[in-house]
Amino acid sequence: MSFSRCALLWARLPAGRQAGHRAAICSALRPHFGPFPGLLGQVSVLATASSSASGGSKIPNTSLFVPLTVKPQGPSADGDVGAELTRPLDKNEVKKVLDKFYKRKEVQKLGADYGLDAHVDDLFPFFLRHAKQIFPVLDCKDDLRKISDLRIPPNWYPDARAVQRKIIFHSGPTNSGKTYHAIQKYFSAKSGVYCGPLKLLAHEIFEKSNAAGVPCDLVTGEERVTVHPDGKQASHVSCTVEMCSVTTPYEVAVIDEIQMIRDPARGWAWTRALLGLCAEEVHLCGEPAAIDLVMELMYTTGEEVEVRDYKRLTPISVLDHALESLDNLRPGDCIVCFSKNDIYSVSRQIEIRGLESAVIYGSLPPGTKLAQAKKFNDPSDPCKILVATDAIGMGLNLSIRRIIFYSLIKPSINEKGEKELEPITTSQALQIAGRAGRFSSQFKEGEVTTMNHEDLSLLKEILKRPVDPITAAGLHPTAEQIEMFAYHLPDATLSNLIDIFVDFSQVDGQYFVCNMDDFKFSAELIQHIPLSLRVRYIFCTAPINKKQPFVCSSLLQFARQYSRNEPLTFAWLRRYIKWPLLPPRNIKDLMDLEAVHDVLDLYLWLSYRFMDMFPDASLIRDLQKELDGIIQDGVHNITKLIKVSETHKLLNLESFPSVSQSRLSGTLKSQARRTRGTKALGSKATEPPSANAGELSLASRLVQQGLLTPDMLKQLEKEWMTQQTECSKERTESGTHPKGTRRKKKEPDSD
Repeated sequence: MSFSRCALLWARLPAGRQAGHRAAICSALRPHFGPFPGLLGQVSVLATASSSASGGSKIPNTSLFVPLTVKPQGPSADGDVGAELTRPLDKNEVKKVLDKFYKRKEVQKLGADYGLDAHVDDLFPFFLRHAKQIFPVLDCKDDLRKISDLRIPPNWYPDARAVQRKIIFHSGPTNSGKTYHAIQKYFSAKSGVYCGPLKLLAHEIFEKSNAAGVPCDLVTGEERVTVHPDGKQASHVSCTVEMCSVTTPYEVAVIDEIQMIRDPARGWAWTRALLGLCAEEVHLCGEPAAIDLVMELMYTTGEEVEVRDYKRLTPISVLDHALESLDNLRPGDCIVCFSKNDIYSVSRQIEIRGLESAVIYGSLPPGTKLAQAKKFNDPSDPCKILVATDAIGMGLNLSIRRIIFYSLIKPSINEKGEKELEPITTSQALQIAGRAGRFSSQFKEGEVTTMNHEDLSLLKEILKRPVDPITAAGLHPTAEQIEMFAYHLPDATLSNLIDIFVDFSQVDGQYFVCNMDDFKFSAELIQHIPLSLRVRYIFCTAPINKKQPFVCSSLLQFARQYSRNEPLTFAWLRRYIKWPLLPPRNIKDLMDLEAVHDVLDLYLWLSYRFMDMFPDASLIRDLQKELDGIIQDGVHNITKLIKVSETHKLLNLESFPSVSQSRLSGTLKSQARRTRGTKALGSKATEPPSANAGELSLASRLVQQGLLTPDMLKQLEKEWMTQQTECSKERTESGTHPKGTRRKKKEPDSD
């Protein structure tokens, strides 16, 4: 048989039969080519022979080649193609080779001969076509730039530009009477609107206005109250700043806490109110740091700004000595903490000393905050001490003699989601310290100090620093702008649309685009649920605390019910929250009740946007008032809940967030300083009386005093369990048992 004939027969054989005939064919070919070096040699020779037999005109039969598995070596999922054959490619090296190739005269001449003398220009359209397929935004970038052009915001409010407004800035520190004078103008006007930063402040002005004989409605995100029985709108309205109308004409408008125009998340609402309110007079109340920015913004609208300066009505002084010990507390003292755990710890230590304290922190319902404030302010109530977070900085009238900073370090979350510990700012310190010795309280002089002597010099330094001037106002994309973006990018998710909008947006120097992280969090949470873009946008603007899992899951469940066109009725919500709810037995129960209260707030907020799908707002509000009462009782007995929770802490440490390991040492030093300060006047400051000694375990006291963190305690527990297991194994292997004990058969439930 000829060699060519043999090769062709081999090529026609099925793959399974080639192996069976390999030996016979190799024997036939050995006289012509000698011994073959394995399978690769066989394949190469046969391929060459087949090609030669056909005169070189036929393509080699690729069925003779055995494919090899390629293992990607590059950093990406697709791998660095070619690296397994040569080496990883270096972008700079490749560029050098290509540049060298292009600059060769021979290549340029060949390119000219073939009409590719401008080959870069010729290839670019093909590259651009490919890029537009991968990035659809490139096909409509000019339109997107026009849509996201946020320059000249005053032009967004033609109704306000049609009015020659008078801007009056009431500037001054806390407790200077600036808001009082603005509100007096509001009461005397024929019509007016008050825009406040908190629901508490909106409620306060609503009640004061009606008490003064000026009919006033209330509008917040979760509530609408009209004073006229027939539902007719009153001439005055008190609202949260996000809810103000920019189309209704008023005689007087009051915008409180105007310095919040710089807030990274909510600043857009103050910008909208400042530029858009249709009022003959607009009264601004806030810090002097906002004056320059307001004047710059009003210059672009052609409106002049009148500044009225106010001085503090009562004196306030920073003491030269720290509190050092809770034994030195006096009636009218307020201890300001920046974490719930500190609030629980301080409240418990105050209770050990036989004193009563009121407690106020941010996540409490407004009704509970007011009840605690009333309890503290009541001269006939035995509660004379207040333990609070910086939530007392605005919105509550409190009769405080002395502010005591338990710490000057406030936890915050950075852009990466990591917890950071940094000193409070001058603005924050002034806002909190200014709550002492208010003009309307029983204390006509205010005092400020710290818990620890080491913090006192830092507090004085912070208070002496000038407040940084506010340089920019916040802006926010509207639903209409996002809808126009979606028209051009129909396949993009809402979260991606926001990212693209921020990337394309153009702003003037006096503005910035507000942080949209919370909006994007909600958008990604409900992305898989089929909703129209406008409905999805509204759901994402709902104010939720993303740190509370139950609230987040409730937003998801509400959106899912809406997408199914199933109304969320009173009966459905009762089943969902498992009503009726029991009074809290420990701190965790109290936190769960606070989360349920937030879920009811979410329902009420959505009920004013989708009335047909959330039809039972009035019933839910009654339910919320009942829940508020349960929470008030729990907070009233918070020291008992803390006492019960101390054992629970050891078993469920995850409930109490801890500081990241990288910052643990600094936290321990701060906690150690607090402990030294508490122990300064003897063991009485740190140890409970003998009557209560049996109620606290050693571990609980160490955690409470700051000598142990929950993470350290968890590690100790883990190591102890490991050691016990090893000792048990050793005793089992050696057959010995502790003296006086007998081996007992292990029961199924003994663990």
